[in-house]
Amino acid sequence: MAEQTTRDLKLVQYLNEAYGKEKQLETALDAHIAMTTKAPYKKRLQQHLKETKGHARQVERRIKQLGGRAEPVDAPGPVGGAASAVTAAASKAVAAAKGPLHALRGTGENEKMLKNAKTEYWNEFEEIATYRAIETLADTVGDAETAKLARGIRREEERMAKFLEGQIPQLTKGVAREEIPASERRRSGTTTRRARATRARANGNRARGRSRSK
Repeated sequence: MAEQTTRDLKLVQYLNEAYGKEKQLETALDAHIAMTTKAPYKKRLQQHLKETKGHARQVERRIKQLGGRAEPVDAPGPVGGAASAVTAAASKAVAAAKGPLHALRGTGENEKMLKNAKTEYWNEFEEIATYRAIETLADTVGDAETAKLARGIRREEERMAKFLEGQIPQLTKGVAREEIPASERRRSGTTTRRARATRARANGNRARGRSRSK
């Protein structure tokens, strides 16, 4: 096998960051899907889990094509044999441990889903930035195949981020309905309506006054 160039080593480094993140998110998404009761949201998470697994496979394949090896995101540089396997296992264990912790989030069903959605939204933008960097690096060093791969995955992450952006307000409203009494939720709206009615009466009185003075 030909020795890797400096260019390919840097590309593999960036691709491994993406690979490690995808593998971590597989575990997190599994946990979130199990907690999700809202059918459209759950369906989209299941779809994105398939996408995430596909992203990891694509990135791993490209790493190998560049002469590298898929390593966990927190791997301390090139390691081999048993050391590499131990590091990979440790990274997977840390990701798996986060799943049960997510189940403790929030005081109600909607708030748990909301907190998960906020975490997912944050993760999507981290991935978008990661793949944007890979795409730019690959374009800069003339690796059209890696650039195309990164661009395609980035667009899928952007679509997921857009979906989550729409879910967050809906889930927040669900928290309000679930945890705040209806009388307290109406108070602000009632006050606003009363204020509008008061202003309308005042405007009407002023108009009548001007009419009588003429």
